[in-house]
Order: sequence, then structure tokens, then C-alpha cells
Amino acid sequence: MSDGVELPPHRFAGLVAPAMDRVFVAGVLAGRDGGGAELSQRYGGMAATGFLVEFRTRLAAPGGTVTAAGFTAVTRYRDPASCQRALDKHVAHGMIHRRPDGAFSATERGAAFLAEIYQVHGEVTEELWAGHDDRVLRLVETLGRLLAYTLVTVEEDDDTAPSEAFGAMAPPYEPDGTPPGVLLLNRLGTLRYHRSDAHAAAWTAAGHTAASVGDLPDGPERLAIEQETDRRAAGPYAVLAPDERLAMLADLAALPG
Repeated sequence: MSDGVELPPHRFAGLVAPAMDRVFVAGVLAGRDGGGAELSQRYGGMAATGFLVEFRTRLAAPGGTVTAAGFTAVTRYRDPASCQRALDKHVAHGMIHRRPDGAFSATERGAAFLAEIYQVHGEVTEELWAGHDDRVLRLVETLGRLLAYTLVTVEEDDDTAPSEAFGAMAPPYEPDGTPPGVLLLNRLGTLRYHRSDAHAAAWTAAGHTAASVGDLPDGPERLAIEQETDRRAAGPYAVLAPDERLAMLADLAALPG
């Protein structure tokens, strides 16, 4: 297969994004239905745990901190005032400590919840993807390479490597003994934010805001933004050979969910 003709990185970026989304969402929903919602209630419900789950790949790490800018980037499509009120509730429940500069980290109680949610995700992903061990391991290895590349390139002055939301989540916390299903879930979730940043850079360059781009109808302008998103999100996939890109698509498509 010719890299330049069949599946160059920018084309692959557009193809793989929905496949990654499907598998990631399947894992998250399985976690919620397989014990995550019950666990959350024990700690005060979503009002106490929502952002802990969302930012778990950073907050579960010892000393893991999310900056105010990172929080704003990850929640860019949501109402800022509502997000701050939700964060206030996490603080009031004793799950998050917020610094004067707006950065926040998990409290001891928050860290205990995160350790338990990692356990839940380990159990549910093992069940969800049972019988697909080889696929899961291949995807974990591939995503590890992609994340390693992205972590380096986001520090460079390159308009194809935006980093605001990705920087808030990466690298994902992976303590020794983390089950392969959790590695897959969290690596997928983290890498998705690289595309999120690419999309934000594309619609910003086109003169849009988070609100206006959401109202943009299908047509040439939206297509141009999506194509620019693919271009900006393509960088990591250059580390994969064409057959590896196809294998990644095939493995994602084969996973249940």
C-alpha cells in the first residue's frame, strides 16, 4: 500500500476518530452501569464526583493537578458559569482542593474515590472486551506510541500540535498493574483530546466560537473546518506504517460496545 495514496495521516485522522469515540464511550458507559454510578453515590453522587471521573487520568496521579486553563479547554463547549458551580460543589463535598489560581487537585477522599473507579473500570472492561485480549494489547501498544509522540510534539511551536485540553489530561496515570482494559480506555480518552484541540484551533482560525461552530449547518464551511481538523490532528499517526493504521481501525471496529 502506498502511504501517500491509500491512507495518509490526515485521512486516517478523520477515519479513526469516530472509531475511537465508539470504543471509548462503550467503556465509559460500561463503567457507569457496571458499578461506577453506585460508587459515585457512595461519595455524594455526580455533584461530588463528576469532574473527578472526567479528569481521572490527571487527578489520580500523586500530586496530579489540572490548571484553570486546562479546565477551561476541556469544558470549552459547556457554560463556564455552570462548570464553575459544579466545581464548587466538588470542593464543598471535600473531593477537590482548589488553589487561588484556579488549579485543582484531588483531596485524600477524592483520591480514594479515583482508586476505586480505576478498579471498577478494570472489572468492566475485562468483561466488555473478553475474548479480545490480543486486540486490546495491540491497541494499548499502538496508543502508547501515539501518546509518546504527541507528548513531545505538543511542546513544539507547530500549529498542527495544539495542546490545551490534551495537556490537561496527558500523560494518563498508569500505576503498576493497571489492567489492559483500563490502559486502553484511558489512552483512548486522552488521545481524543488532541483532536479536540485540533478542532478548536480549526474553528478559531475560521472565525468561530465554541457556540457558533455548534450551530454551523452541514455544508462547505463545516466541511472545511473538519478537513482542517484532520490536518491538525494528523501528526501522531505519521509514526504508524500504513498497515498499522489499517490494523488499528480493524481492531477498534472488532471490539464490542
